[in-house]
Amino acid sequence: MANTTLTASIIAKTAVMQLDNELVMAKKVFRGYEEEFSKNINGYEVGSSISVKRPMDFTVRTGAVMNVQDTTEGKFTLDVDQRKGIDFEFTSQELTLSIKELNERVIKPAMIQLANDIDSSLMAEYKNVPSWVGTPGQTINSNQDFAKGPERMDEYANPQDSRCSVLSPADHWGLVGAQTALLNDRLVGSAYRKGSLGEIGGVDTYMSQNVPTHTVGAHAGTPLTNGAAQETTYAASKDTDTQTLITDGWSSGATTLNAGDVFTIADVYAVNPVTKATLPFLKQFRVVTTISDTTGDITLTMSPAAILTGAHQNISATIGDGKAITVVGTASTGYRQNMVFCPKAFALVSVPLVAPPGAVDVSRQSYKGTHVRVIPVYDGTNDISKWRLDVLYGVKTIDSRLAHRISGTA
Repeated sequence: MANTTLTASIIAKTAVMQLDNELVMAKKVFRGYEEEFSKNINGYEVGSSISVKRPMDFTVRTGAVMNVQDTTEGKFTLDVDQRKGIDFEFTSQELTLSIKELNERVIKPAMIQLANDIDSSLMAEYKNVPSWVGTPGQTINSNQDFAKGPERMDEYANPQDSRCSVLSPADHWGLVGAQTALLNDRLVGSAYRKGSLGEIGGVDTYMSQNVPTHTVGAHAGTPLTNGAAQETTYAASKDTDTQTLITDGWSSGATTLNAGDVFTIADVYAVNPVTKATLPFLKQFRVVTTISDTTGDITLTMSPAAILTGAHQNISATIGDGKAITVVGTASTGYRQNMVFCPKAFALVSVPLVAPPGAVDVSRQSYKGTHVRVIPVYDGTNDISKWRLDVLYGVKTIDSRLAHRISGTA
């Protein structure tokens, strides 16, 4: 077949399909909010947003007496604020290549980079996840290690269907080694020959080099809560799921807590979100905003908000005065952030960008909810075509209770 000159439409169609093919975590999170953005056929700019309602919890009534519950819903904003792109430069001769050849030489490598960037944006949402199982710094190298993830999901009554995990290369290959030690060839054949784990314990398992590293803040001292009954109410925290916590006992002039740090409070246990029964482990909270202090007294912002009663109860007991605070991990140390999660823990929204007035031969293409825009710019002096490819998207943690960080065990 004779080659034809490649157009913006041909390149955009190929690029968007290649981009979708290279995505990993982006394929496993909730994409339903894209329907809310689909109403604007002219496209979007950075900063477009929608308001999303938070999930509701309820308690079960006992007996015949009616007990109407408050159904006031919290809400948050989902912004499409991630603008990314890759730019190409082709001579007229290169534009007469077949699209297959151009895809292999240029488009596919570029889309691998772009897909990694989108997946990295989603992986960075680990900072919004307070639950962390295992021992930080330990590699997942046994089925027992990995099982801590789905076990915690069960304790928190997470849905059984569509569970996923994304592991770092070290943890992935550590778990592959554990699978190959089994005797059932049908079970371990793909792990031994292809390094693919597939579904383990009902969890679809993937490897990604984009698993981020979290560095614990440079804290020291013997931190304690400073003040009794520091829990809050759902009404006060329904939109942000955050609250302040007054603490003291940190080393003066030597304390920083990083956003994403996880900590526990002595005697404050987690509860089952459905039954409200006390669970056999302390409730974990995360630091929302990085904070440094030189006095030893810190008022930090934490999430989730600690709620003691009602349908949204998530702690077993009041936060007392002088209760020991324990930060997960060693100060100033970095740990890879593997995750197990349900799709509705996180959301990805990909939207079509606007076609700029005055731009010629703009192509906006969509494939399975992913959108790209391609615009050519011709340099007549040097007979070179410059092409810009852009994507616009947003990511958001919808329900942090449906995701858990996971490390190995000592």
